Amino acid sequence: MPHILILEDEPSIAESLVFVLQAESFSTHWESLASNALAYIKTQPVDLIIMDVGLPDMTGFEACKQLRKFSEVPVIFLTARGDELDRVIGLEIGADDYVVKPFSPREIAARVKAILKRMRPVTATNELMPANNKPQEFLINTEHKTIHYFQQLLQLTRFEFCLLQTLLEQPGRVFSRDQLLAAVGVAADAGYERSIDGHIKTLRAKLRVINAEKDPIKTQRGFGYSYQPEAHQCR
Repeated sequence: MPHILILEDEPSIAESLVFVLQAESFSTHWESLASNALAYIKTQPVDLIIMDVGLPDMTGFEACKQLRKFSEVPVIFLTARGDELDRVIGLEIGADDYVVKPFSPREIAARVKAILKRMRPVTATNELMPANNKPQEFLINTEHKTIHYFQQLLQLTRFEFCLLQTLLEQPGRVFSRDQLLAAVGVAADAGYERSIDGHIKTLRAKLRVINAEKDPIKTQRGFGYSYQPEAHQCR
């Protein structure tokens, strides 16, 4: 039974989430303060956190930053603000989804299911070699959620891992921003399309630190992005 932590200071919202999630066979724990929630996570296994941005003791953004220092548990932000900048900031600091109030608790339950389904380990294979059979390029371990580039471990956020894995699994395929969002479990109509550009920029920077001579992630102007192994790169 997946265990969901709800970090929300409005009792009516928290109680509605508890009711719907428990009806969907999730176990739940509710905290109203970020400090208490962070302490709870360090002692209890949690599968996903639903986190309000506006909290009494610190913002949800700050709480998520502290959380990411010791845990990669998925996070869904709840907020009364719908600005695109807030959504982008939330994703950049490690959130997996972002929902603007007012919302349907059943919609939250559906998003929880989608994220947890996406985060299940792939049992068919634990390692994926690139299409060009060059082991020194990319190596993915789907069980441990890690990617090595030229035999060096990439330090990736959960969102970056899913994005890069999607590109690597289909070399040469051009993905639109909407397709990449869908592949990592974010609704295409949530307003995050341009945040993909920021994540691609960050991924490229991390790859260049290891090998400045290669540029495996290609921009297909007007279409999107693709992974181009050396054998498939356009000259």
